[in-house]
Amino acid sequence: MPLQISSTAPSVVIRKSAFERADLTRQAFDEALGLTPDEFRLEGGLIVIGPLFGESAVTDLIDSLEAHGLVYFDDFFELSGNWPEWLALFATERAGS
Repeated sequence: MPLQISSTAPSVVIRKSAFERADLTRQAFDEALGLTPDEFRLEGGLIVIGPLFGESAVTDLIDSLEAHGLVYFDDFFELSGNWPEWLALFATERAGS
């Protein structure tokens, strides 16, 4: 099932395989970012973290992912959350990727 992406603030989409390869855990993200259950979502091969609020939340998360060896765009990327509320965006992993 596709994951809905919020239009209220940025979200970061991570490939589950990259997350696991880097030995990352949800608990670490929950502790570092104070996430609610709705702000860390997993479906199929994707993880969506967000919406993320605060000036440095996205950059801090990106820095952390890169420090763990993940590569921007290949393993994860940021969606700005800057689109009208009447537009719904959903993410799912492409078959065979």
